[in-house]
Amino acid sequence: MSDRPIHYRPITQLASMLRSGETTPTALTEHFLTRIESLNGPLNAFNLVTADRALSEAKSAEALLATGRDLGPLHGVPYGVKDIYDVAGLPTTAGSRTLNSAPKTEESEVTRKLAAAGMIVLGKTVTVEFAKGIVGINHIQGTPHNPWCQEHCVPGGSSAGTAVAVASGMAPMGLGSDTGGSVRVPAGLSGTVGLKSTVGRISRFGVFPLSWTFDSIGPLTRTVEDAALIYQILQGEDPRDESTLGVRPEDALVSMKTGVKGIRIGIPQHTFFENVDTEVEKAVMEAGRVFRDLGALVENIPYPEAEAVTKMSAVINGVEAAVIHEERLKTQAELMDPVVGPRMLSERDYQATDYVKMLRELKELQISQMETLRDVDVVLSPSARIPAMPVATVDKSLAVYLDFAEQYITNSNVGNRLGLCGLSLPCGFTSRGLPIGLLLNGKPFQEAMVLRAGYAYEQATTWKDVFPDLSWAGE
Repeated sequence: MSDRPIHYRPITQLASMLRSGETTPTALTEHFLTRIESLNGPLNAFNLVTADRALSEAKSAEALLATGRDLGPLHGVPYGVKDIYDVAGLPTTAGSRTLNSAPKTEESEVTRKLAAAGMIVLGKTVTVEFAKGIVGINHIQGTPHNPWCQEHCVPGGSSAGTAVAVASGMAPMGLGSDTGGSVRVPAGLSGTVGLKSTVGRISRFGVFPLSWTFDSIGPLTRTVEDAALIYQILQGEDPRDESTLGVRPEDALVSMKTGVKGIRIGIPQHTFFENVDTEVEKAVMEAGRVFRDLGALVENIPYPEAEAVTKMSAVINGVEAAVIHEERLKTQAELMDPVVGPRMLSERDYQATDYVKMLRELKELQISQMETLRDVDVVLSPSARIPAMPVATVDKSLAVYLDFAEQYITNSNVGNRLGLCGLSLPCGFTSRGLPIGLLLNGKPFQEAMVLRAGYAYEQATTWKDVFPDLSWAGE
């Protein structure tokens, strides 16, 4: 691992380098800023690069280390912020031209915690407008370019810029959010690791909302251990987000390296493998074999609740988004992205009775799934049913876009609707060299379990050590 370029090294190794004196927060930040300057033009991961601010934060982090004040393993490490998180002093555009661009005066709880841990903000990353889109397309700020594909291929969304930044080595970590798969699908398509936390585990204060019911927080990283480090810092109660009240933090690191012998892994083939790409299916089933070799108990399982939610409409997301954007849809709909605005306008037609009824139905399914998963620790499936496709193919029309969106979101959306946590990590490549993502879903508030399983698989394979060829982008 020490032979890999510094921009592809995980946070755990960067932390060791910072403490040994092999590098400094300032030198590390300068390295990533130089890489952003070189690659962000062709890849479009960042919509705002805060170089002066980042270097100032790096010098402060360096001064603390020099006096013996070590804030922990994240101290002095730079990262990117999905542009729906408020960072004091920076604008939040949410990928739109309809928001006030004035700098924010308040800090999101997530970025506040990362600042307290000594992390350094490199800038804001491109998001699908208002985080409403699983494909990653943004007609307003430009669609980030999947670094594994010289042709402009979709990166997955809505955390598109974050995924591209991490996959291309412009940042060792970036923040995402996940309402229907917006951390896990970009992670799967970009060959990175993405953790979706259970709603209530991490505060959403200061994060522009899409759905109060389904919005969750998560990082995209190079490795599972890096994701666990970030998760460990971010979890905790916050009275400004009522979903977190009463949720006690867990120590995900204590069990992460204990292996998977005896862990029960279920594969619900009839739900998550319909119309799946053959290369994707082969890679995911091979991952199941790896788990068996590691001592896990792997078997096919029925999962009727998952099958039921895949057939439900998007009424909950639609109604909540329509309420959040009510005034905007009345006066600024024509300024919105053509793959976002029309969908939000149509979702205003949902009835309140449909909304309440579906909330009730989902709650019943969430309860009944606990019996279905009583003897299952982790559910294994593809992160997305198809690999990254060319933007020109996906974005031919709204109808074509929606068809591809359905193929990308179906698997991941099960986790949001049923209240699960989930981890996407690389499990192979297609014959065209495109990443394939493995999705490990866990029961609510069982993040430690999916991180444990993901870490064991990652250590048993070499996918984390493969990086994109960016010679076409000027690397």
